[in-house]
Amino acid sequence: MQDRPIERKLAAIFYADVAGYSRLTGLDEEGTHRRLSEYLDVISSAIEESGGRVVHYAGDAVLADFKTVVEAVSCAISIQRDLAVRNQPLPEDRRVEFRIGINLGDVMVDRNDIYGDGVNVAARLEGLADVGGICISGAVHDQVRNRMDVGFEPMGRQQVKNIAEPISAFRVVLDGTVRKPARQWSKLLSKGRIALAVAFAAYVVGAGIVAWYARDRDAQREVLQAESELAIPQKPSIAVLPFDNLSDDSSQEYFADGISEDIITSLSQVSNLFVIARNSSFTYKGRAVKIQTVARELGVRYVLEGSVQKSGGRIRVNAQLIDGANGRHLWADRFDRELKDLFEVQDEITRKICTALAVNLTEGEQFRVWSKSSRNIEAWEFLNRGIEQFHHFDKDSNVRGRELMEKAIEIDYGYALAYGMLAWSHWLDAQYRWTEHPQISFERAEELAIKAMALDDTIPDNYALMGAIHLFKRQYAEAIAAGEKAVALSPNHATNTALLAMTQVNAGNFDEAILGFDKARRLSPYPADWFLEAQGWAYLWAGRSEEAVQTFEEYLQRKDQQTPGHNVRLGMALAFAEQGRENDARKAVGQELALSPHITLGGFRGMSLFHDKEALHRKTEVLGRLGLPQ
Repeated sequence: MQDRPIERKLAAIFYADVAGYSRLTGLDEEGTHRRLSEYLDVISSAIEESGGRVVHYAGDAVLADFKTVVEAVSCAISIQRDLAVRNQPLPEDRRVEFRIGINLGDVMVDRNDIYGDGVNVAARLEGLADVGGICISGAVHDQVRNRMDVGFEPMGRQQVKNIAEPISAFRVVLDGTVRKPARQWSKLLSKGRIALAVAFAAYVVGAGIVAWYARDRDAQREVLQAESELAIPQKPSIAVLPFDNLSDDSSQEYFADGISEDIITSLSQVSNLFVIARNSSFTYKGRAVKIQTVARELGVRYVLEGSVQKSGGRIRVNAQLIDGANGRHLWADRFDRELKDLFEVQDEITRKICTALAVNLTEGEQFRVWSKSSRNIEAWEFLNRGIEQFHHFDKDSNVRGRELMEKAIEIDYGYALAYGMLAWSHWLDAQYRWTEHPQISFERAEELAIKAMALDDTIPDNYALMGAIHLFKRQYAEAIAAGEKAVALSPNHATNTALLAMTQVNAGNFDEAILGFDKARRLSPYPADWFLEAQGWAYLWAGRSEEAVQTFEEYLQRKDQQTPGHNVRLGMALAFAEQGRENDARKAVGQELALSPHITLGGFRGMSLFHDKEALHRKTEVLGRLGLPQ
């Protein structure tokens, strides 16, 4: 019988195995098996989607081959990032984590299985990989080093079991940080190469160590943390800077700002991200600043910056995602598209950010992030021109913004977001007495808010608006429920978080309110003025007068001495009175009367939305004693 010829081929060989599987099954056999089964499904799906083939499973290990090394490495990166997110909620000792090795080599093929040194080397590379990491051979590195959005750390030539010659190995740097595994130090030192070890140590310290998903503390995060007064979040954290307007027409600023704000809005709805609020990231508009400085001041790991050029019916958008710890670009891209494709460009940028940061979206988040309230570019432009006016936060700008929202609705009658913004403009008229008929404005706001909710009940801002309307009507339970829904839909939305906190204050839930303001101010390190005013009152009602004074003073430091304080000085007077500082209290009331002579006890009492009438009466009596007229 003639021997059948052996088929040979060159392949990219992928080998994955669970780290510490025996220990995991000893702790929780059934739970480990369930997770392993789930993760093997994830791995096999990723392999097939990347053009690879699962050769076989061996217990907790997977062997696969690919036609190209780029496909193999890209697949491995996707898998490790996906599994890192899935493992994140689990206790460290219950995480099913894989090591992956990839080699390019000659293999024998028999009955759809593969054999040979090429496979053996991939298996040995897997053993050299970090837990949750990837190790590749020198041959693979030569093919992918300039073609991937990750870094590569040389591990030198490694002598491994059952392979005659040492193999060149590289660690795939998934997060842009360079780390030397502890086992390498003994080799450096045992060979007497002290000087080399010291030089390498200096390099590692300078570059930063470990990934956000590694078990050790993230050294890059520590570098930022050491320089920042703000705690760097454990989850991936990002600030989106206002995109530069490169158009010749300066009036197109709203267009660039609108793109930035839409990206912030989309990212803010992703629960596995921490996203800095627009109010704070836009303080850098028009300023030449280093990305590392922005990251340090805002207390985030990553920064997105970009530019927009609009010309006729076309747009060019440049965007780059940068690691704030070291200035390294995680990715950069340019989009030359027709204007009608703007929404697809925004979605693509958001998707690439989530992919680069290994963030998965829930089904509900996917629906909300990728859906748009309107797909009409002209309506979108009117809406964003209106938002640009609203940010001035004064009576005349509010009127101009409202007119632009009405034009957006004329173009797209089903534009739920525009109805919501139009409702907000009427609510602001009522709240800040920018109209002679506040009750009519309030009723119009409620009517438009109900219309907006009927058109689209997934927009967080519309729930926040309904919460504000319920609060205005002193319907505290309904206001809290609507506010909580707004925050649940957009957990990174600082304004909605602060609005809920303000509702909690007025409902008498002081602990929840103070926690809410703390969260809102972390999301927006440069908070809006009204954040400070409302937070000061939260401290005051909670009996924390010292913190109330500090917060009110922070508000007043932003103003000149001739600016009315919107009840801030009255709040400060009450805090001083609680501390027994009678002279300071009377002085604060006198200052506010000098700037706002129309203020009376009746006006203060009528404007308050606080639920406890007796407590409000006591505050009013104190203000009367301090000189506020009836």
